[in-house]
Amino acid sequence: MIAVAASGGRDSTALLHATAVAARPLGLHVVALHIHHGLSEHADAWLAHLQAQVDGWAAEGLPVSLVHERLAGAPGPGDSIEAWARAGRHRALQRLTLAAGADLLLLAHHRRDQAETFLLQALRGAGVAGLSAMPRTQWRDGVCWARPWLDRRRESIEAYVAEHGLRFIEDDSNGDARFARNRLRLEAWPALTAEAPGAEAALAQAAAWAQEAAELQREIAEEDLARWSDHEAGADGLSQALLVELSAARASNALRAWLHRATGRTAPATLIRRVMTEGAAATVARWPLGDTELHLYRGRFFVQATPQVRRPARAEALPASLLGLGAAAALANAAASTMRMDLSRPGRHPVTSWGGAFHVEPVTTGGVALSALSNVELRPREGGEQFQAHARGMARALRKCWQTAGIPAVQREGPLIHVDGRLLFAPGLGIDARWVAPAGEAQMALRWVPEACGSRMGSDVAGKGAS
Repeated sequence: MIAVAASGGRDSTALLHATAVAARPLGLHVVALHIHHGLSEHADAWLAHLQAQVDGWAAEGLPVSLVHERLAGAPGPGDSIEAWARAGRHRALQRLTLAAGADLLLLAHHRRDQAETFLLQALRGAGVAGLSAMPRTQWRDGVCWARPWLDRRRESIEAYVAEHGLRFIEDDSNGDARFARNRLRLEAWPALTAEAPGAEAALAQAAAWAQEAAELQREIAEEDLARWSDHEAGADGLSQALLVELSAARASNALRAWLHRATGRTAPATLIRRVMTEGAAATVARWPLGDTELHLYRGRFFVQATPQVRRPARAEALPASLLGLGAAAALANAAASTMRMDLSRPGRHPVTSWGGAFHVEPVTTGGVALSALSNVELRPREGGEQFQAHARGMARALRKCWQTAGIPAVQREGPLIHVDGRLLFAPGLGIDARWVAPAGEAQMALRWVPEACGSRMGSDVAGKGAS
């Protein structure tokens, strides 16, 4: 099964036809994927045209069928229509490809598209990743997105369409100069190619050089992260020392790659510049990063979900000097009433009032007996709690245990678990060693995960004593 993104325009019509023709002797089936954006008054007619065309080809013996999906919703106020449509289209294409049982999705971008993308990215001041424009192949969650015609001239596609007498639609929005790519095509591109006839080939080649440079950056970043990153307490961390030990270019490259690994998205260039400027000399710091925060504590960077601070009532508002420093969450939690839960079953147990959830999973060693988890009590920290980190150790003040283990304040926020008045679990440290069940007994491991904190971000691993 091969999937082809089909808008009904000239380029995708040619690619769909050529793919179906090539698939017939190979015994393969081709599924055309059409995304109805709902933005044009002609969108229904385009779908009808494409359905009739595919049905006609199938009647002639080509192994092709059509699947379509209409995007739900609409761009919000101030949103880019182009960006909204592109994001929705990509999600739908990924979903439909997998639903069809295919792992290869073909797109009809050609050399001029690549040259335009490079130029648009350059005009936006993009770095190497942006100047790389569109990759020839890219795996995304089990699907290979491929552009087999990325080196092909537009004129050769036009010749193929004419040779086979293929009918295609003309999207009226292609003439709308409100969109950046259209302005480039309609106004700048004719003047550019008149002055430099080889501009298309040269710009596409520049994108290829940028792709090589991006690959080199990725390989160097992998080497540097193998040395300078770690994985402590379930959180992906990065050593502060690399800002001093590496050159500025290499350090920023490693920082950018690590942030992408930790969050799953590209960090803003402004954040990279701030950390490069402020991070080397800082001892404790944090920087906003979308719905998360980048923290520096004891020479280590880590990403943590933004604390879901429970604000006190207006009559007991906190001084501004305390807000955002962990004191707000501590004082707000102290005023919260305790609650009871059953954590004896595996799975995710949300605690909305604390802005997070307990994740419970069965283990063979290092966990808590099921009998102890059926009626636990969640409490805020009140002071004076004792925690024992190791089986052969001694119980110490919880605050001292956090400090010894190097747990920053943001990772201490969350409920403490008590059973029969005794502390069983503390965020950032895990299970008190006095509660660890003997090997062979049914038991569960616990971890506290704040809201907006993904699997690659900081979370507290329980079932293991802090070391």
